[in-house]
Amino acid sequence: MMSALEAKGLSLSYGGDYIFENLDLTVPVGKITVFIGSNGCGKSTLLRSMARLLKPQRGAVVLDGADIAGMSTKDVARKLAILPQGPTAPEGLTVLQLVKQGRYPYQSWLRQWSPEDEKAVMAALESTGLTGLADRTVDSLSGGQRQRAWIAMTLAQETPLILLDEPTTYLDLTHQIEVLDLLYELNVQEQRTIVMVLHDINLACRYADHIVAIRDGSIKAMGRPEDIICSELMQTVFQLPCEIIPDPLYGTPMCVPHGKGFRRTQTASSSPEETERLRELTTA
Repeated sequence: MMSALEAKGLSLSYGGDYIFENLDLTVPVGKITVFIGSNGCGKSTLLRSMARLLKPQRGAVVLDGADIAGMSTKDVARKLAILPQGPTAPEGLTVLQLVKQGRYPYQSWLRQWSPEDEKAVMAALESTGLTGLADRTVDSLSGGQRQRAWIAMTLAQETPLILLDEPTTYLDLTHQIEVLDLLYELNVQEQRTIVMVLHDINLACRYADHIVAIRDGSIKAMGRPEDIICSELMQTVFQLPCEIIPDPLYGTPMCVPHGKGFRRTQTASSSPEETERLRELTTA
């Protein structure tokens, strides 16, 4: 069953000035939504608020038509899972033990560990390719494996909504693609609604159905990457002069920043017109 998540008139602060004020946002159901923006713009704050980790000053986060603030912790955890940035596990905890934590919302005095719990954990391990590593300690894994273990824990919750705060941070490019491919497959095959914060604009454009571009606590644009990503938006959101061209593999928008690498772009085969164009771009 899919769940709907939205912000209505949301105002957020950390005790001083408002980070967001009177914000409205609807997360497309069954899609991948990515928040983009410069450091400190409020992306993670907004994500945390929508997971009920930060209480709004005004307005509400609405989950399946109900104010999330009035729901029990276990009710929320059965519909929404969040993976914060840089999670850490206790030393010596195995992958299997970590993934089992995802079944906490279903445990009670009357309902202890069940065959359904075991099935969910095994399915999460299989989906993330970690079955063979179940007995390894989390701290012995590579960065990509460790991130997959945390994602497996969120999968074991069996929630229709998954929120992730910078899931590719500190990962090399190979492991970034590994994690994003996994999330893509979960979205396509299991219709999970996924919301995440990403720093890499090109990967955001490649994997997102819906992008929310944030600057200084306000949404500057939102929609399909091909509809909103342009050099003007990159200048507004990141103060980054750039060119937007089609990704040569997927056709999605690809950001090519202006910079000072002009000497590296010159080749013996460059025409005078190409050389002059490069000079104009790198000195703009």
